[in-house]
Amino acid sequence: MKELVEYMARSVVDFPDQVVVTERRSGDRVSLHLQCAEEDRGKVIGKGGRIAQSMRALLKVAAVQEGVRVQLEIGD
Repeated sequence: MKELVEYMARSVVDFPDQVVVTERRSGDRVSLHLQCAEEDRGKVIGKGGRIAQSMRALLKVAAVQEGVRVQLEIGD
């Protein structure tokens, strides 16, 4: 799932080399933290949070396939 978030985020930002995703697993829960350049944060979130919501929806699909629950945090 970490690779999926990295792929989606790098597709939208201007500085893809500054995208960093950390993953923490605890039982059946997965917590992903996405960090990017300050200038790109708005692009990752999108107008009204649409891009962030879409990323979370795709993550839910991947999580169901793996049988886990997932949470995505964006920013610091």
